[in-house]
Amino acid sequence: MAQLFHIKTFGCQMNKHDSDSISKILLDKGYSQADSIEDAHIILINTCAVREKAEEKALTLIGRLARLKMKRPDMIAGVIGCVAQEKGMNLFRRFPYLDLVLGPRSIYHVDEFISQIKKRRERVSSLDLACELTCFPNYNGYLKGRVKSFLKIMEGCDNFCSYCIVPFVRGRETSLPAKEIIHETKCLISQEIKEITLIGQNVNSYNVKNQALPTFPGLLKELDSITGLERLRFTTSHPKDLSDELIGSFGELNSLCPHIHLPVQSGSDNILKLMNRGYTRDKYIGLIERLRKTRPDMTITSDMIVGFPGEREKDFEDSLRLMDEIEFDNLFSFMYSERPGIKALQLPGKIGKKEKQTRLSILQERQRGITLSKNKLLEGTIQETLVEGPAKRGDDQLTGRTLGNKVVNFPGRSNLKGQVVGIKIVKGLQNSLLGELVDR
Repeated sequence: MAQLFHIKTFGCQMNKHDSDSISKILLDKGYSQADSIEDAHIILINTCAVREKAEEKALTLIGRLARLKMKRPDMIAGVIGCVAQEKGMNLFRRFPYLDLVLGPRSIYHVDEFISQIKKRRERVSSLDLACELTCFPNYNGYLKGRVKSFLKIMEGCDNFCSYCIVPFVRGRETSLPAKEIIHETKCLISQEIKEITLIGQNVNSYNVKNQALPTFPGLLKELDSITGLERLRFTTSHPKDLSDELIGSFGELNSLCPHIHLPVQSGSDNILKLMNRGYTRDKYIGLIERLRKTRPDMTITSDMIVGFPGEREKDFEDSLRLMDEIEFDNLFSFMYSERPGIKALQLPGKIGKKEKQTRLSILQERQRGITLSKNKLLEGTIQETLVEGPAKRGDDQLTGRTLGNKVVNFPGRSNLKGQVVGIKIVKGLQNSLLGELVDR
């Protein structure tokens, strides 16, 4: 009987992609997936260290593994991802029942490490950030039932924003060869994937470091020419590397969806400089204007941090004014949390937790109003929607996403899954749209 594994994932899209990749590796080696931690012979916790809250949740779950390990001493328990890279061998000291600690660049060999643990019954760790990137095996049937997929094109970051731990836990910027990405894209399409999202810490700088071709706009053009690719997206973009050529791609490529996630982090030039972001408020606004001129239907989402060291009331007001001026379709906002090793640790003017919470509440309330207003503007329009499957609410409701990446729920039959249909929007809600089918 095949051994069962279970992966619990915390954090971003990159971590979700990594967990899928590890699953495909293990399935390819004869393992089977368990529905729950309690049933698994191998438990892997895929962690995120970018924000303190995600790290705390992961560490809490790791602590709970002690009970399972006492019941089943032969069970293999491992921590992978950014927290594993950050804390390294200290995890073995804090959680002596752990068997495996792997950094993000070591997951490509996860099956070899598990085999080593089984054979020698000893702990294994690998924290090498110089490991070469590679595409993962396309395990037949793994994507069954899905209509969209992530595709990693690069790993790591060279920007060293003063608040960010990514360069220390994901390593320096490395791009996958274009031929591997093209091959992977064709494999995904052959498995009936309709929408692909290219992911990386900063996709805009794809191939820039090694001065290779194609650049990111060139890669998008090559992928756009592949038969069967209905929708193409990418995330995350850094504003300082958003070129005119990339902006122009939104008006030239048929499969490229009119949506961009462009993290701004602050509306204050003072804070942007302290964050080492490499652009000004006015430059960011100029990018948005050019994007909307290229595609008037472009939806813009972003990230914002409140309570960064030195953030005065005026700086916070600048962020609110930027939100009013740009009117983001959605905004992912967070309180600044200190991460080990980052440059911002040395900055003066720390903001208290209560004040950070107050500012976050004000900002989020402002954005809720903007998002609802933007969604209501779509009432009466017909939106091309890729049907993803049953909606959470049930009641014969389906769910899908518009070209602008907005969630739409509507009544319909399950045989529409994977199709692009016309949906008339009858109501714009806070977090989604309600519609009715008008065109198959």
